[in-house]
Amino acid sequence: MNDLDQQLRRRLTFAIISHPDSGKTTITEKLLLFGGAIHIAGAVKSGKNMKDAVSDFMEMEKERGISISTSVMGFEYKGRKVNLLDTPGHADFSEDTYRGLSAVDSALLIIDSVKGVEDRTRKLCEVCRMRHTPIATFINKLDREGKDPVELLDETERELAIGVRPVTWPIGQGRAFKGVYSLVERKLILFVPGQVQMPTDVITIADLADPLLEEKVGHSLASKLREDVALLSGVYPPFDIDEYLAGKATPVFFGSALNNFGIRELLDTLTTMAPYPTPKAAEERIVRPEEEKFSGFVFKILANMNPMHRDRVAFLRVCSGTFERNKTYYHVRSGKPFRTANPTAFMAQDSEIIDQAWPGDIVGIHDTGTFKIGDTVTEGESINFKGIPNFAPHIFRYIVNADPEKGKQFHKGLDQLAEEGVVQIFSKPRQSNVRVLGVVGQLQLEVLQYRMEHEYKSRCAYRPIDSSIAHWVSSNDPKALKAFVEENERKILVDIRGTHIIMSDSPWGFERIKAAYPAMRFYSTSDMVEERA
Repeated sequence: MNDLDQQLRRRLTFAIISHPDSGKTTITEKLLLFGGAIHIAGAVKSGKNMKDAVSDFMEMEKERGISISTSVMGFEYKGRKVNLLDTPGHADFSEDTYRGLSAVDSALLIIDSVKGVEDRTRKLCEVCRMRHTPIATFINKLDREGKDPVELLDETERELAIGVRPVTWPIGQGRAFKGVYSLVERKLILFVPGQVQMPTDVITIADLADPLLEEKVGHSLASKLREDVALLSGVYPPFDIDEYLAGKATPVFFGSALNNFGIRELLDTLTTMAPYPTPKAAEERIVRPEEEKFSGFVFKILANMNPMHRDRVAFLRVCSGTFERNKTYYHVRSGKPFRTANPTAFMAQDSEIIDQAWPGDIVGIHDTGTFKIGDTVTEGESINFKGIPNFAPHIFRYIVNADPEKGKQFHKGLDQLAEEGVVQIFSKPRQSNVRVLGVVGQLQLEVLQYRMEHEYKSRCAYRPIDSSIAHWVSSNDPKALKAFVEENERKILVDIRGTHIIMSDSPWGFERIKAAYPAMRFYSTSDMVEERA
């Protein structure tokens, strides 16, 4: 086995996904804690006596207690190099989450046992299903009174269109929560609130009829566990790793992240079964991780990670071969050579310079404006990786500089934050000085204003636009496209790639346009335009 194969077998790259407030960032903290990457778990909610969550490093994230941007963290655990992406749960930051999912090989889904499957959970699982991404599920907050675990399994299978395979099973719930029983290892793991180290009270109970079960959890809960396990064995097939790797079934774990319970068992199982780096689809061909020549793509750009240096970093997922420091590579979009002297690996906003990286790794590259989201870097081959779209905005605003003396800062900040994907920026045909913002959700507008003021010392103001529906538009007939743009100029925008967008004020209005111009093709994501161009 060569060095590349050995490194491949060590890599585990996954994203944590959930509806907001399911405990996602708390679980991220606890995975880092058990992985030895940090020594004190931070609290998500701000407070004078609480340490800020490691993965939420923007000031606005700390103030609001939400994840706004995907964080990348790495650590070693039981022989595997774990690359973990904590993605935003809020719907307004969907694009950042979807781009993060393009860079991983599996996902960990968090479900709140009190609320069950929620709207964002459905949408995120749909994206994973489209990509056949393996999903493991952790049902959180068992220390609170919530839905019945059997009901949660049924709801998960029904709502997410995926088979569920319980791996652990809760004993009690809320104040009566005593721990979990491992259905695979036939072990009882007892709950001690706040315990950080490996539970010392782990008891092998191969036969649930053993009276030792009553001794540990009481007669009532012992009887309930026996009934539940008998029911589960009759309803759900045993866990099959091939079903999981194919994205057809999800192993389900139960626990309480806030109390550090169930996290170590989850991490142990993930490092045992989660996939190595998987092949990635390019427009030209499938790229396999074991190929000798390096290739990778930029899925995220973030400015001002370090406020002291006003830096800008491109996050690159290594897809094949070995990435080496100081080696010259090929930047496919520009057609120019590219060389990086100080590539980095991340622990949220902290980083360290690395000499090499392998498939599955996320590399930070100092960027002076060379990269855009979706860019490919190779050893010479012209390939373009798929699956990193922009979504059609639902909210449009004219943006104006509220401080004319800060024009340079205004334009620099706007351009950099647009390249990050915080917002989309459009211009009007024949009015390049008019700038229009497009966002998926209202909170993106607040983030833009906050970051413009705090990072670029520039203030901006918005003016309304009476449109809420947009589609990218293209045509095989250049003359027809030109005529369409001229006839609908008031409703037309141009994105940073020069592609046209048509705005509508209602679904009925869009259908009228669509019917009137049969030579036009309309798309809800930018990558669909590029695929069919």
